[in-house]
Amino acid sequence: MDNPHDDEQMAEIKKELETNGSAAAAAKIQTYLDEQDNIQLNIGITGESGSGKSSFVNAFRGIHNRDKERAAPTGVTETTTDVKSYPHPNHPNVTLWDLPGVGTTKFPADEYLKKVEFERFDFFIIISADRFRENDVKLAEEIQKMKKKFYFVRSKIDHNIRDEEETQGSEFNEEETLKLMRENCIQGLEGRVESPQVFLVSSRKLHLYDFPLLEKTLEEELPAHKRNVLLLALPNVSLEIIIKKKEALQAKIKYRASLSALGAAVPVPGLSFAADMVMIAATIRQYQVTFGLDSASLQRLAQTACLPLDELRAVMTSPLAGKEINKDLIIKLVSCSVVDLSLTAAEEGFRFIPLFGIPAAMGLSSVSTYTTLNMFLNMLADDSQKVFKKALGLDTTV
Repeated sequence: MDNPHDDEQMAEIKKELETNGSAAAAAKIQTYLDEQDNIQLNIGITGESGSGKSSFVNAFRGIHNRDKERAAPTGVTETTTDVKSYPHPNHPNVTLWDLPGVGTTKFPADEYLKKVEFERFDFFIIISADRFRENDVKLAEEIQKMKKKFYFVRSKIDHNIRDEEETQGSEFNEEETLKLMRENCIQGLEGRVESPQVFLVSSRKLHLYDFPLLEKTLEEELPAHKRNVLLLALPNVSLEIIIKKKEALQAKIKYRASLSALGAAVPVPGLSFAADMVMIAATIRQYQVTFGLDSASLQRLAQTACLPLDELRAVMTSPLAGKEINKDLIIKLVSCSVVDLSLTAAEEGFRFIPLFGIPAAMGLSSVSTYTTLNMFLNMLADDSQKVFKKALGLDTTV
């Protein structure tokens, strides 16, 4: 899908090139890419004591509750006594804030937003383990007055479903039970909260119930420049999210290809190729992390899914699988691609042709980078889908 903002940005880069030359245009592209990587997203997670806030913070970041170093502490009593930030392990510009329970002595409901410095948050998620109570509603009303977005999440749904199934026996209907739970929650909010939406979520099983719908709603309602920030940080809880991540990363390849073309304008043999390989390797490392295929992310997924790490790695089939991404590996893999090797050789050859050589080399460098990044992006997206299916116990041969 075409993005009008991207079209405007490319027009500005073209103008910069025509006005100030290739070096200035390259600097503008790099500045834009750096700015995109550093857009901050702050999410406030709140609710009453024991509602499952910390578990949600951990699950969203792909971290097991037993991870002593990075997990937000969980327990049957209130474990959050102060505002605590938890940066995403792979996307440090995305921070989830585990906020103290509403109505605690230290954070009374009527002073809550002031004490937690609500201005810093892009939106709030209000969590309850059963019905939303008076303090939850009061907080929502105050957030509503401040013109901030908020979303109600009913947690621990897997426990409720299990209990209902045991109680109802053969008469149990999961779909009807979920519908009734959602309606009961909404009834308690109507009349005080504008168009309340309640999302039924299990932090232990984010791929089930309403988390995908919550993700879609957040994506639609965030400002345009922050949507991809959220998307790229989301856990891979559906094949749809993996596809969306691929599309978002794909949309930025044209900027990398433009950088490559501008680098080829320098008439020094071999310099453009070396710079391209460094840039491509760094970009592919970013892809690997975003898809959760780096070693640290795979280890966390293996712990969460209760699977041996080797079983997750075994389903990955790309030449990047299990490898440390660096310039030497990329050169080795590119040299195995006839198309990329031919384009690179042609680019270097064109440098020695008077008048038309440099423009032709720039064009070939752009095409080579674009082709290479797309090839590796497709490989990693495919591996990510296979790992996702394996983690859920699905057939990875389909």
